[in-house]
Amino acid sequence: MTAFNHPIARKWPAAHPERLQLYSLPTPNGVKVSIMLEEIGLPYEVHRVDFATDDQLSPEFLSLNPNNKIPAIIDPDGPGGEPLPLFESGAILIYLADKTGQLLSSEPARRYETLQWLMWQMGGVGPMFGQVGFFNKFAGKDYEDKRPRDRYVAEARRLLGVLDKRLEGRAWIMGDDYGIADIAVFPWVRNLVGFYDAGELVGFETFRNVERALNAFLARPAVTRGLEIPPRN
Repeated sequence: MTAFNHPIARKWPAAHPERLQLYSLPTPNGVKVSIMLEEIGLPYEVHRVDFATDDQLSPEFLSLNPNNKIPAIIDPDGPGGEPLPLFESGAILIYLADKTGQLLSSEPARRYETLQWLMWQMGGVGPMFGQVGFFNKFAGKDYEDKRPRDRYVAEARRLLGVLDKRLEGRAWIMGDDYGIADIAVFPWVRNLVGFYDAGELVGFETFRNVERALNAFLARPAVTRGLEIPPRN
């Protein structure tokens, strides 16, 4: 099945079926992939999956990602020249790095060290920072009992401390080499202190190494572009 003939194309037709197709929103998980694509320079076509209209629950989107989460991709030129549908942002980052030979070392020990930090983001930073956002910015404000909020705030602080220590004496998570671990982690840090407005809550100003690296991340042209893909309506 080609990307153009995939069931998802009934809702999101491909104007450029020869390009990688990205289905996403500019959320912390979504922009991981758009930033990666901007960094590596791989041609792609983007499709907005609008949560306001439950696009992620449509049969077309579920045909690509049965877990109804963004981002997801179809690479029409996947392994062996066959189309590859793929979901889960971490898996997509690894795939794109391997496909292009960029932003992930091929040296085994360094590769696995990078992947451990990618998994650290997926298993810790994303879920915990998201819970802080819920309890600080969204419906959690309605809970009189602040113990759930404080639990996640404490864990977010712990994770920021782990990252801050890792970045001591290092430009990026893997030292001088910017890569997929940074692309995975820093959109979530940005969201925590920006969109979730939780910087004061977690004491962000005390994590100087994280703040420095976040600013360097946001200064990258590919990051600037990727953070706005797909464009907001």
